Amino acid sequence: MKTTKFVVKVNRGSTRATEYVQRIDLTPIQMTPNRKLALVMGRFTAEDAVKSLQNSRCSTELISVQMLSPEVVVPR
Repeated sequence: MKTTKFVVKVNRGSTRATEYVQRIDLTPIQMTPNRKLALVMGRFTAEDAVKSLQNSRCSTELISVQMLSPEVVVPR
């Protein structure tokens, strides 16, 4: 079964490279240019991260990612 998670993409202007949210427990939010290191999160957490970044001079975008959910194994 697949679940949908989100990555927050941040563009701070034409001169800087695109960055992704890496950590949200710190203030300010920590960014990374490497998409593989980006934080994969649920929709509500991603929307909260976007809201906190909207006040700064950057454009944000939610990117959906399909994840395989782990199989649940019931012991016998």
